[in-house]
Amino acid sequence: MTSRPACRRNRIAPIWVVAMALALVLLALFCAHAAYAQQNLAIAYISRTDDPYYEPHRGYTGLQLIDRHPALDGAKLAVRDSQITGRALGMTFTLSERALDANEDPATVVSQLRQSGVAQIFILDLPQRELLAVADAAKGGDILLFNPRDDDPLLRGKECRPDLFHTISSLDMRMDALAQFVRQRAWDRVLVLEGPLPEDRALSSAFQGSAHKFGLKVVEVRPFVPGNDPRQRELSNIALLTAEANYDLVFVADSAGDFARYIPYQTHEPRPVIGSEGLIAEGWHWTFERYGAPQLNQRFAKLAGRRMQEEDWAGWAAVKAVVQAATQTRSTDVKALKAALLSPEFQFDGYKGTAVTFRAWNRQLRQPILLHTYDAVIAVAPLEGFLHETNTLDTLGLDRPESGCPG
Repeated sequence: MTSRPACRRNRIAPIWVVAMALALVLLALFCAHAAYAQQNLAIAYISRTDDPYYEPHRGYTGLQLIDRHPALDGAKLAVRDSQITGRALGMTFTLSERALDANEDPATVVSQLRQSGVAQIFILDLPQRELLAVADAAKGGDILLFNPRDDDPLLRGKECRPDLFHTISSLDMRMDALAQFVRQRAWDRVLVLEGPLPEDRALSSAFQGSAHKFGLKVVEVRPFVPGNDPRQRELSNIALLTAEANYDLVFVADSAGDFARYIPYQTHEPRPVIGSEGLIAEGWHWTFERYGAPQLNQRFAKLAGRRMQEEDWAGWAAVKAVVQAATQTRSTDVKALKAALLSPEFQFDGYKGTAVTFRAWNRQLRQPILLHTYDAVIAVAPLEGFLHETNTLDTLGLDRPESGCPG
């Protein structure tokens, strides 16, 4: 009688020991996870209040033909899309916005935000002069900078900066995409119509460089002047502008878009139109229907209440790249993230059918370019038949020997 309770106590005691040990293990795991979950990947979006770049752009008739939007909504969408990944990693991804007043210096503000620990990763929606000033002031520090809007090839060439990554496609990448399309169809003779603005001349020059690169012949460059002034009839009448020349298609460089929209169906000879009208090259378009793009467009429209544009995609891609680097390294350390972004093994899905990567020598995001009309994507460059020794995406834009960037 006295031995049975003792035996029962011997059986019960190990259960309590195991339970307590298990509780301690779970507590330790919980604490470890809690400590890991405290890692926060903080990204700051820097813009300028009343930026002229986003002012309504109206043509000479008063119509608003260009409607630009900051890349902020795209970045917000990427943060939202990344929350499940963050929970799995035990990380949080946050995005803060800082709109600068006219008297605030971007380089100073970025430095203050870094020193206060608000962020070490910045998406810079700024004019080029200020973009470069921030990159110069931050040189050599633990910082990552992203350019979601400036397409100037100089930023990928002589004016490149080691901490400045470009998720927006460059102008020469887009013009190379158009030139590939034209060359593939053997429309080898091109008439170029060039507008009066500096942006028009830059667009025209970029296409002429791409035409030379892919073996097209620019038969002539003719200037145009928007308007109905009879004294400038030879510079504004489309039939006269496109007469007396032997060409397969017309390239129009019109950054305002006010003149270009009248060129289709009014050329002297029935010819295709590309450039600022007709077939247009961009990094993203709201009608893209493959590779998960419709779902991305739908999520963006639900968030922002409008169609996704190229700058939106560039903002989304900047955050997506950082999140992918954090996933790969299991770290929020900026040095580790930068090394990951520049690694040959780094890539992420940009919903364009081909994984996108960064060019280590100038920090440009390699990416397919969509060739589209107003309401349809016609082709995706690089096109079949255009080859490269290492990566066919490097047939678009400045390749390593051409960039002049020290890397």
